[in-house]
Amino acid sequence: MLKHFHFQNAALAVIVCVFALCAPVQALKPGERVIVLNSGEGTVSVIDRATRKLVNTFNVGKEPHHLISTLKDDELVVANAASNDLVFLDPISGEVKRRLPRIIDPYQLGYTADGKWFLSISLRLDRVDIYSMPNYELKARIAVAKTPSHVSFSADSKFAYVTLQDSNEVVALDMTTHKEVWRVKTGRTPAGIWTSPQGLLFVGIMGQDFVEVIDPVKRETVKKIVTGRGAHNIFPMGDGQNVLVSNRVDGTITKVDYKTYAVSKPIKVGNGVDCMEVSADGKEVWATVRWEARVAVIDMTGQKPIEYIPVGRSPHGIYFKSHARRDQ
Repeated sequence: MLKHFHFQNAALAVIVCVFALCAPVQALKPGERVIVLNSGEGTVSVIDRATRKLVNTFNVGKEPHHLISTLKDDELVVANAASNDLVFLDPISGEVKRRLPRIIDPYQLGYTADGKWFLSISLRLDRVDIYSMPNYELKARIAVAKTPSHVSFSADSKFAYVTLQDSNEVVALDMTTHKEVWRVKTGRTPAGIWTSPQGLLFVGIMGQDFVEVIDPVKRETVKKIVTGRGAHNIFPMGDGQNVLVSNRVDGTITKVDYKTYAVSKPIKVGNGVDCMEVSADGKEVWATVRWEARVAVIDMTGQKPIEYIPVGRSPHGIYFKSHARRDQ
């Protein structure tokens, strides 16, 4: 009887252990897919998030660089910069739902948190187009030379902040008047930008090796945080405390504390690491590796990539539904 008891408990322990190893890091949406934009060939790669297997690739348009989810997270919007349109995908399956034509040169996109405005950043045309919601009606075109790249907003939706890569500036746009209100100089080739919970702007200085922290009220730089060569994209961890920086030239990702500016040890990912997506629990980061035509899955607990998935040429934007919060 005692031997039988020990055998049952040992078997149960093995079953529990196996289940724990096989269980996903966090609960996924049923049928959840990872959506990857391949800007070099105009396609979307669809990856099953649970198995990490590529399940589909389809044409979406010319030069799909960036994507963004709607405020309700019920649609995923793909910006086709060269075919001048937006494509709306199902955020879980990646299936095409509809297409919105005549959005000229949409390189980067943004919604104000109050739901009133949608911005299309036109990198080639040196302008920002402002559309009213919910009908995407064009309301203003603002010339912002030179080479507008990424956008972030103030928490109250009153201002949009846009990096200008070739004039080495950040420009602030008033979302009430649709006018430029100020510019500040930055380091060489500013790219990614994010507004911290403290209201400061974190800007990736792609032409150098640091993140420039700018106070938009005082309109001055308060800190330069060295993260790695080619500091490019800025992405929130969703914990209200940290932001991730992709360093394109070094091929690393660095975590930076919003408040203390403390920098974690860089995680080596791959050549041209670019856009990122963070799991809801913050334990997993997926990143596009543009110069290697693949996606990296990074274990943030172990601080290292655990898998690489081949995709199309020059992968850029990336998204999955069960992501971390965007407002932190």
